[in-house]
Parts: sequence; structure tokens; C-alpha cells
Amino acid sequence: MQFWPNAQISARRIIGVARFSDPAVRQRLEDAGIETVACDLLDKTAIAKLEVTPNVIFMAGMKFGASGNEPMTWAMNSYVPALVADHFTTSRIVAFSTACVYPYVDVRHQGAREIVPPTPVGEYANSCVGRERLFQHFSNVHSTPGRLLRLSYAIDMRYGVLHDIAQNVLNGREIPITMGHANVIWQGDANAVALRALGHTTTPTSPLNLSGPETVSIRNIANLFAAHFDRKPVFVGEESNSTWLVNTDLQQELFGYPKVPLARLVKWTADWVSRGQSSLGKPTHFEVSDGNY
Repeated sequence: MQFWPNAQISARRIIGVARFSDPAVRQRLEDAGIETVACDLLDKTAIAKLEVTPNVIFMAGMKFGASGNEPMTWAMNSYVPALVADHFTTSRIVAFSTACVYPYVDVRHQGAREIVPPTPVGEYANSCVGRERLFQHFSNVHSTPGRLLRLSYAIDMRYGVLHDIAQNVLNGREIPITMGHANVIWQGDANAVALRALGHTTTPTSPLNLSGPETVSIRNIANLFAAHFDRKPVFVGEESNSTWLVNTDLQQELFGYPKVPLARLVKWTADWVSRGQSSLGKPTHFEVSDGNY
């Protein structure tokens, strides 16, 4: 396996490619100095017209709404990666994947390492294995350097596992704890790893787990929010001995410990939710155990 030398990532052109169904999002990006290109990634003719840049961060995919719309799920998660990988053959490609490609692991033994073979639960997760396999295939064919970031639960004040739990506690809603453990990471730290991973690509491309190092107890986090809000949490179910967890030793070896620790994320989220700040209204469905989203 060939490792590319560390890259100096300084001020560069940034090009955002998406359908931009919301013109306001496109305008905000352009106001920030980002070039934008409207493109339907399911259209191979449109992809063929995209400028081939030295570096590509691939974030396209479909998760929520996958159940009942399996053909589109596979198209977005497997077909689109094939089109992109076959176009950007000379680029470094860092592609977001998901921890859902792993089988469940024993919560007492940390999470799955990158060497664990993907044997996931549910059609969504299997389509994400398809995404990885297509990037791997074209990386092998074209010697394209890359990384496959197996992300587990990025945290934004408006979205994420902590946001979901805090909202449930504050509003007296039930908190399912069957899937009672998770890994989480601040969205800013996840973004930083994605960019820095461009300097740590491999040929052929290879997986890299991306999340916080702690095994987070859903019950414990709910109790912390309950103390902050002066509420009594309502738990449903009992913790399973196994769940989706990742081991992030390799991530920390390359990039160090995340800059925003778990305790601070909990404090930020509690403050945000208690003040009634905005929510994206997109539950993570962290409680789902059958892989159906």
C-alpha cells in the first residue's frame, strides 16, 4: 500500500457541487467566497463536465427515506460514487462513508477497527458498502489515492445524537436505550479530519474511522441533561450488549484527540436546547437497530 506524503493545505479555490435546490444555500456559499456549480450527480453527462481538481471531498449520499425507496438509495450510495470515481481519476478523493458498514460489536470491547470486514445490518448500510467498494475498485484501476471516512455521529448544536437526547429530556419524551451506546464527534472536528485526510491518502484507498474516542452511554448523557434541565428522564427498553461502535485509534494517531471534548459538547448542547435555539428537525434515529431508515 502506497502512502502519499503530507500535503500543505493552505488557502485554495473551493468549489461546491450540488443540485442547490435551495438557492439561499448557494448564495451563502458564494458570499463566503466559494465557487458553486449546480449539478445532478445522477447525470453522468453533467459529471463529465465537472472540472477535475487536485482534491475532492465526497459527501453525497442518501440515508433518511431509504426504506421504501431502496432503488434511489442504491443509486445515490453506489452508482454516484462510481461516476465520480471514474471521472476524478487523478484527484485525491476523501469520501465520507458510515460506521453502519460494520457489524455490531460488544460494547465492553471498544469499537470495530478498520480491519473488521463490513457485514452490516439493513439495506441502507449495504448500499454504503457498495459506495466503498466502487471507490476501491476505481482506486485500484486508476491508482487514485483516497480515504474512506467511516463517520459515526457528527454533532452540531442543531442536529445529532446529543441534540435528540436533550430534546427528549427537556420535553418529557421517552428515550429509547436499546441501542444504548454510541461514538460522537463535534462537526468542526470531523470537518478538520476530512480536510487533513487529503494529506494522508493511500493507494489504493483505505478506510479510516472518524468519531470521538469515548464509548458514550445514552443513559448517562440523558441523566446529565436531566440534571441541567431539572427534569426526570423517561427511559424505554434495556441496553443491548452490542451496537455500532468504532475504534478511533488510527484517527488519533494521525490527527490527535478531537479539539472539542465530550463534556463540552454536552454543555454546549444543554445550553443551546434550553434556550430554544434552532433545530434542523432531522432526528438521527440513533435508536434504530434493524438498519431501516
